Amino acid sequence: MRFLGGVLAAVLFMGAAAGQTFDVASVKVNKTDNPPNSNFPLGPGDVYVPNGGLFSATGFPLVTYLFFAYKIVNNQGQYLLPQLPAWATTDKFDIQARAEGNPGKDQMRILMRGLLADRFKLAMHTEKRDLPVLGLVLAKPGKTGPQLQAHAAGSDCPTNATADGPAPTATVAGGFPALCNGIFGMAPSNPGRQKMGARNVTLKFIADSLSGWASFGRPMTDQTGLSGTFDFTLEFTPELTGPLPPGATFQPDASGPTMEEALREQLGLKLESSKTTMEVQVLDHVERPSEN
Repeated sequence: MRFLGGVLAAVLFMGAAAGQTFDVASVKVNKTDNPPNSNFPLGPGDVYVPNGGLFSATGFPLVTYLFFAYKIVNNQGQYLLPQLPAWATTDKFDIQARAEGNPGKDQMRILMRGLLADRFKLAMHTEKRDLPVLGLVLAKPGKTGPQLQAHAAGSDCPTNATADGPAPTATVAGGFPALCNGIFGMAPSNPGRQKMGARNVTLKFIADSLSGWASFGRPMTDQTGLSGTFDFTLEFTPELTGPLPPGATFQPDASGPTMEEALREQLGLKLESSKTTMEVQVLDHVERPSEN
């Protein structure tokens, strides 16, 4: 353990606590070109499919499993990604694992931490550092935009993405996603744009998540001072940082708003440069997985 100024500055993440591991687990290299798939969403939101303790995912790189296990959002990921070896973002793995009972999504995260520590020898710790950020603030004091609304207390808010529940593409009044507690890709008004939305999420969750959708070079942080949860949709034309890959059919819609314009016009938010103290993940060790 390292101490800075007499204050404990690192907490090692060596996996789950005793007894919080999968009963059986298989990790295999995936060399196919098949699209990745999992039996429930692996994002930082709460949307889940009860599965009787089964974790089943194919074709994902280690970084996806790591982000799932530690509930890492794009804000934190910007700092962690450059620390990972190249294979952790390119090599694909299939993981099949089972635990007793019917654990929820956050319990599955804890179980995955144990698996990553065991099979990938993953070890990380956290540190607090002063970093340049983009603060998300209200463009007009006390007023949000038309597509950012306070979540109605007591409204139906499912997070269960089963066949009996709403589809991830379903919407409710106002055009917001039917499922709650996660950010979802939505059909844009023009194929050259991107659209996303969420219900029942905090401004912090929105800022953390949007950090990965734009090439601003700094993480976003919530500095609005707004509490509670919100519903929102946001549509914009992505700003490409390089040429499109061969065969790509996406063509940016030049008439659409940039991310920064959409934030102001649709959500009533703007970005201001500042510095803040953030907790970041520091990679200590990782290895290619051991054989089954």
